[in-house]
Amino acid sequence: MVDNIDQLYADIQRGNENTIAKAISMVEDGTKDAVKLMKKVYRNIEPAYLVGISGPPGSGKSTITQSIVQLWRKENIKVAIIAIDPTSHFSGGALLGDRIRMDKISTDQGVFIRSMATRGSLGGLNSSIYDTVLIFSLAGFEYIIIETVGVGQNEIDIVKLADTTIFVTVPEAGDEIQAYKAGLMEVGDIFVVNKADRPKSKQMVLTIEQLVSFREDKNIWMPPVLATNALKEEGITDIKKRINDHHIYLQENDLLQKNRREVIRAQMINLMEKKLNEKYISPILKDQKFFKHIELICKKKEDPYSVVNELLLL
Repeated sequence: MVDNIDQLYADIQRGNENTIAKAISMVEDGTKDAVKLMKKVYRNIEPAYLVGISGPPGSGKSTITQSIVQLWRKENIKVAIIAIDPTSHFSGGALLGDRIRMDKISTDQGVFIRSMATRGSLGGLNSSIYDTVLIFSLAGFEYIIIETVGVGQNEIDIVKLADTTIFVTVPEAGDEIQAYKAGLMEVGDIFVVNKADRPKSKQMVLTIEQLVSFREDKNIWMPPVLATNALKEEGITDIKKRINDHHIYLQENDLLQKNRREVIRAQMINLMEKKLNEKYISPILKDQKFFKHIELICKKKEDPYSVVNELLLL
């Protein structure tokens, strides 16, 4: 239990690392104190600028993230990183380490790195991710990077939280790119072909440019396709510039607040789903009657549609 929510709020605002970490853990655990804290945060804090970075494993996302952050730190800009990792089915926690992959910035006092498991709600997106964004915003971080592992539906949902979304791939991912075009191709604002010293890199850039050109509305932001070599820090300055360009574009076209209203809408849906799950579905799943219904369905004596209506009193 937290004795004084106002004191907790003030300590986060002062940038106390231990308090920030404690508050994020509270939010992840869904404690009553976390709800009290977040009620105050939502009423007083605007989110910092969010940059989503996604793409297949091994594409160099963490190296690119680290290099971009280093450029911002040279300008004395505070940056927080939320590394979204696959959920462990045994512990419910993040499987991957949060500092191992970004060793050059992990000890920087102006950088805060936090790993979070997806642990999706019914809608597939962990509602505590956006609450963590607001906690970092309260703490004075000017940019927040949300880096995801993989390119599944969860990752698409997560990067939709971002103001600017960067999709990173490699020259050899031609077949995968074709598969992504229905999802991430629609939400990506900047595309990066990393490891551009490899063969087929120019071909990959042209492929993505062609896919991006198929967007229906040509009057909106047209995502640039950049070639980088993150290990040699080549092309990183261009990514940073394009993030800034996209930020300006959103502001000039009144899209920043529109996007954030959509995020709040999604957050409210997630919170409602969570409450409904806690109040109605979880108790049903623990009831022995639920397992009896499963047996009866398997024996062809009942059907799942009728049972669900009965269980939910519909």
